Amino acid sequence: MSRHSSFGKANKGAKKRNVLKRFERVDVLKKLGRWDAEKCTRVTGLPKTPIIA
Repeated sequence: MSRHSSFGKANKGAKKRNVLKRFERVDVLKKLGRWDAEKCTRVTGLPKTPIIA
């Protein structure tokens, strides 16, 4: 039995995200050298970061 075409493709969810989660943003800040663990303790107010693939 075949799948109906309305179910879409199998790799539909593999699209690149344009929003980082907090831990991903902290990792990017560490790579860029802009993260100070003692100073940056808040959950909100993190600086914007470029998406590094």
